Order: sequence, then structure tokens, then C-alpha cells
Amino acid sequence: MYKQLSYALIAAAALSSCGGSEAPAGSETTSATTQPAPAPVAHKVPQLVPVSASPDFPKASLSVGSVTATPVGKDSAKVSFAFAVKNYELKAQTADTGSKLCNNSAQGQHIHFILDNAPYKALYEPKNEVTLANGSEHYLMVFLSRSYHESVKSAGAAAIYHFRIDEKGKLVRMDDPKTPMLFYSRPKGDYIGKDTANILLDFYMWNGQLAQEGFKVQADILTAEGENNTFTFMAWEPKFITNLPMGKNKITLTLIGPDGKQPDAPNTKVEREINLSAGEPMK
Repeated sequence: MYKQLSYALIAAAALSSCGGSEAPAGSETTSATTQPAPAPVAHKVPQLVPVSASPDFPKASLSVGSVTATPVGKDSAKVSFAFAVKNYELKAQTADTGSKLCNNSAQGQHIHFILDNAPYKALYEPKNEVTLANGSEHYLMVFLSRSYHESVKSAGAAAIYHFRIDEKGKLVRMDDPKTPMLFYSRPKGDYIGKDTANILLDFYMWNGQLAQEGFKVQADILTAEGENNTFTFMAWEPKFITNLPMGKNKITLTLIGPDGKQPDAPNTKVEREINLSAGEPMK
């Protein structure tokens, strides 16, 4: 009996001196080497993807009909524009609207009215009025747009009008610009739900052609997450922006000359902020 007790005491001492221990009954032990690593969260990077070929309108034309100015008080004038549209049906839905899978106007085809590269106004009738300050100079760009806001780029589908309002509120027509110009069109405003998947990026070139060895358009996309992504257009064509995060995203378009620099001329760089949200806010 004394021998058995001695052997037990020796074994216990040996176990204690080696630092060994026994897990309590019912407990579980885990090992970091046997647990699966957490799956990495996929990080989506904004991409520009081609837009499928759209119906062409080779005979469509848009021109500035009449422009008149009426003084308003002592400091401004109301300017009225009338446009002539041929071979193009305003308010009609463009034939491939259902397959484009992007934001579309329920009111149909229209005119993009861009004054001084500010956000465009969609015109469903060929006319518009604006109030402008006396002593100011302006560039108006107008072009025909499909119902999903893609510009019609055929010859004759756009017009530019350079003018000023003098100190007395009188309209003075000025020479049309000779330098290359870049006018921002889309994206614009708020995008909600399914419209956030494919966001149209489109612009209008004037007095210049894009080419690998010529003018280019640089598109900088600053996401709501603070990441900047730069893309270069060497051809005048629309693209869809995909993978944009929810929130406020900024788009900057810059015209780049053959020398790699932004031309020292009007309307060569434009910035816009758009907002994306997953759905309607709860009330």
C-alpha cells in the first residue's frame, strides 16, 4: 500500500514539474491551426464597360432657331430659345430602352440643354427660357438625346451658341468657338436601387476628335469610399460605370491635348457629384 501511494505521489510531482494539466470534464479545446480562416471580403473596383450599340439616327438634326432677350429689371434679362428638330421624335421611347438596363426617362427622347457646362436641363419641347445677368458671356451646347440619356453623336444632331448679354440686357451673338471643347452630360443627380448597377458616362465633344495620338478625355472617379480611379477615353463613345459604392461619388472629366496637357481654353474640365442609394428611405 505504501508503495502504491509513493508511486502516485511521484507521478503527480512529475506531471506538475513538466507543466502538464488536464482539461476539466466537459470543456472544449480549440486550435488556431484547425479553425478555417475568415473569407476575405470582396472589394469592388469601379469599372467602365461598353454600352451595347444603340439605334442610330443619321438624318436627325437639331439647330438653334431663334434667340431673344428681354430685360428684367436693371440687372438681368430673360433669354428665350427656340430650336428646330428634324427626323427625330421628341418624347418617344428609344427602341432598345428595355434592353439597356440603365436609368431611362419615362418622358422619352429629349434635348440636352447645357449652358456654361452646368448640369443639363432635359427639354421635351424644343424651347427653353433662362434668366441671365447683364454683362455676362455664355456658351450653350444642345444635342439630341435618346430616352436613356445617351447623346446622338451623328453630324447635325447638336448645335452650339456663343453669346453675351450686354450691360443693358441686350443679346449679342458672338463668334462660334474654334477651340476643342468638352461638355459633360451623364451621370447626373441621384440613382436609386436597380439604376445604380449600370450608370451611363457620356459627354459631348466639339471641335475635336478623340484618338490615340490626338485628343483624349480623362475620367477621374472619386468614390464615396475615398478611392480615385482614372480612365482614359481615346474614342468618343459612351460607357457604363459599374461597381460604384453607395453614397456620394465624384466624376471629373478633363480634355487632354496631343501634348498631354489640358488646353488653355473654355470648357475643357468639368466636375459633377452623384449620389447612389440602395432604395427609398424608410418613412
